[in-house]
Amino acid sequence: MSETLLSEAPAAADAAPPAVEMPWGEVATEHHELLRLAALPTDRTTGPRPLRFVQYGWAERHSERCSLLRLNIVLPGQHVRKEQNCLDVWADHLEKRVWSIPDVLSTEPANRGLGRFMLAQAAAWAKARWPEYRIDSAELPNRDALVEGTRLRRDHVLRTHGLDVEYADAQHLKGSYKATRVSALLTDWNGDKLQRVNVMESATMLQLADKALQEQEVKLRQQEERISKYRREDGSLRFTIACLIAFAVFQAALLIWIATHR
Repeated sequence: MSETLLSEAPAAADAAPPAVEMPWGEVATEHHELLRLAALPTDRTTGPRPLRFVQYGWAERHSERCSLLRLNIVLPGQHVRKEQNCLDVWADHLEKRVWSIPDVLSTEPANRGLGRFMLAQAAAWAKARWPEYRIDSAELPNRDALVEGTRLRRDHVLRTHGLDVEYADAQHLKGSYKATRVSALLTDWNGDKLQRVNVMESATMLQLADKALQEQEVKLRQQEERISKYRREDGSLRFTIACLIAFAVFQAALLIWIATHR
């Protein structure tokens, strides 16, 4: 099951995008970084959570009218749906507002801290450049409220990033967050679940892994030599035993012949 987190959105969950055609549709991520997803206990909802490494990528563009931050997460050896693990954050310099596409961020693997990390990067990018810009209020999707655990996780993520969540009903189905300023956003993520790995740390991990592999190869070679030695000794013992049996049979036959021919 994918993790569903709500990011900065337009004025309503079903609001149409700005009338102006947005540029940079074909921009691909240009900068990349390694992320370490820490090994965590198995979750009842999302299943096993082993140690994993993923690639985080980003690119940004700027013009007089708008700016774009494009984020994505690539999983080695695994494909995800087109709408997963990607986030475009837009800043409109005429209207002085910030929003994201899609308005709902879906991450895979789920419950590993990727959603909070991506939102934290988006918040830090906008906060460092346009703290006075606004983020419009938005309604929260009802589908996320159908499962209590999903709703609580979503609301926790929103609140940890500085968005004020409120509900219009006692069943917690009609939720929304209030409009705010970019300066009010928080840029923290869960460092126990996810850590950035720089180039030197990556090189160190590769060196340690290569050293451990070489040590295992040496141990395996020693074990194979020991097994070969035991096999040779076993062959020698089998030959000796066969010779002793043959000699014993010969001696017995000789004794029987002597006894019967006296």
